[in-house]
Amino acid sequence: MLTLGTVVMGVSDVERAVRFWQEALGYVLRDPVEDGWAVLIPVGRPGPGLALTVSETPARHHPRTHLDLYAADAAEQAAEAERLVSLGAERVDWDLYPEDPDFVVLTDPEGNPFCVIDTAHG
Repeated sequence: MLTLGTVVMGVSDVERAVRFWQEALGYVLRDPVEDGWAVLIPVGRPGPGLALTVSETPARHHPRTHLDLYAADAAEQAAEAERLVSLGAERVDWDLYPEDPDFVVLTDPEGNPFCVIDTAHG
């Protein structure tokens, strides 16, 4: 059976994206950044890698894929969203929120949307 190894995200500035996602996830570089390519991996815990590669394609407001980051409850979700904003993320005025959402939508400094999920919601 296959397993998910790495999520690949296109960015315009690999160094900036590396700094943001290292702080956001507590990941480290697997190898030095080279030729517009970097892979971040978790430390001491399982999880997929996050590869960042130079792309000239602009970020989309409603992408077909995105990252979901899990928080234990609403308080952690709010605290993590604020922490991510302090690192350079931006809140999104999302037009597709359901009536009682368990998620908030942010964008990374590159404009790539991602969600912070309250896993205790409901």
